[in-house]
Formats: sequence, structure tokens, C-alpha cells
Amino acid sequence: MSVALSGPPYPHPNPVAGSNAIGVFKVGVSPIGTIDPFDIYKTLISQYANSPTLLALIESLAQAIDQTANFDSYYDTIFNWETAVGVGLDIWGRIVGIGRVLQLPSNEDFFGFQEANSWQPFGQAPFFGTGSATSNFSLSDPAYRQLIQAKAAANIWDGSIPGLNQILLNLFPGRGNCYCTDGLNLTMTYTFKFALQPVDLGIVNSGVLPRPAGVSATVIQA
Repeated sequence: MSVALSGPPYPHPNPVAGSNAIGVFKVGVSPIGTIDPFDIYKTLISQYANSPTLLALIESLAQAIDQTANFDSYYDTIFNWETAVGVGLDIWGRIVGIGRVLQLPSNEDFFGFQEANSWQPFGQAPFFGTGSATSNFSLSDPAYRQLIQAKAAANIWDGSIPGLNQILLNLFPGRGNCYCTDGLNLTMTYTFKFALQPVDLGIVNSGVLPRPAGVSATVIQA
């Protein structure tokens, strides 16, 4: 989206370079095409073309109703997913089909005995089943933008292992090596050469990683 400026067809006594007066800006899609501007100066007959009063009224009205700043703000915060924030990213998430809130497994300890791998004594933890099995975690804008990008790539995935590996690298950039292998028996394995945090597991289990129907997936981490 672009905003282009053009000058009035008639001279006037106080021209302002680059001003967004009504009728002198046009909004369109560049470079494919643009919408012809509505030029208010074309409504003036020549005898009033240099009227200071009339031109001042037109320019004052233009400054009051000029939407250029709003157009730019909408494009940056909503329309462009690379710069969108807040509700703009939430809209993009609904478009590609991935939410901002992840379901994370609860790390809460429960009452148990010494034979268990993880346990707490009386008065220190609740009985199993009385606590929440999961907790909600809302991603920050940068993390959510990265997840949206990965989900968008998954939506147009070509079904190949190299394509899926590229999605993994985009989802966890700079974290280490990660890849997918085909078991050739209706199984597939996601291997991560780095430790996955609870948020990472939430992302992996969020549905962002494509998996063919009828194929079971296993996650292996360092």
C-alpha cells in the first residue's frame, strides 16, 4: 500500500511542498496499480483558482480529515504481518489457524511416596488429580510472529522431509540442530539436539508441525 502526492492543477499563493491536502493524495497498491486521486482543485473554476480564502478553507479541511497517518498505522500494525503487533498478530493467527495461548503441561508436584520419581510429603503438595494438569501461556509478539510464520509455511507444506526440516529450523532459529525422519512404517520422529523448554513443547504440540493422516509422531530431545 502506498500514498502518493500530486500537486494542484492551478497555482495558489501558498503552496506547501509534500502537504497532504484533500484531493492531492491517492491511495493504491504500488507498483501494480493505483487509484486515481480525487482532486478537489478540479472543482474550482479558473477565476477562483488563486482565491486565498477558498484555498485556505480547502487546505484547512484537508489537514483535519487527512487519513494518511491512519493508513500507515493500519498497514504497519495490522496488515503487514512482519510488523503487526497485538491484535494485528491475533488476526493473522486466526487467518493461518494458530492461537497465541499455548497449553503447557503442569510442573506441579503431588503427594507421593519415596518410591516415586517425583513426590512431596504430607502438607507440601495436593493429592494427584486435585490440581490442574495444564496451564495457559500467552506468547509474546515476537514469539507469536515466529509461530505464525511456521504455521503459514506448514499450511503450504509440499509434503517433503526437507520442507518439514526447514519449518523446524524457522521455528527454532539459532537453538541447534533439529530435523524429522521418516520411519517408513507410518511413523515419524522429530529430533531436537537441544533441550526443549515447556513453551517449546507447547509449540510442538500446538499443531503447527504438519503430520500426515494416519502417521504417528514421536519427539526426541537432547
